[in-house]
Amino acid sequence: MENSFWRTILAKVALRTEHPQITVPAMDLSKYLKMDPHLLVGLVNTELRNHSDSLEDLVKTHDLSEARLLKKLSEAGYEYRPEQKQFR
Repeated sequence: MENSFWRTILAKVALRTEHPQITVPAMDLSKYLKMDPHLLVGLVNTELRNHSDSLEDLVKTHDLSEARLLKKLSEAGYEYRPEQKQFR
């Protein structure tokens, strides 16, 4: 793993510990377009369940393109179900 990756993780842990009122995204989804879609759907669903109020909230928090995320996951057979707040 790169040192920058670990620095980022440690910084997030320290930030949460020292300032629990500050919300930091729990997962790094910045390379989502390169991820295997079957792994990505698990990460996204976990983030939706644990840290996001909606898909819109998730994409804003992680600075993602909602259209690109939907396209990538739909190409793998997943569709977003807002009533369940998850991809299936």
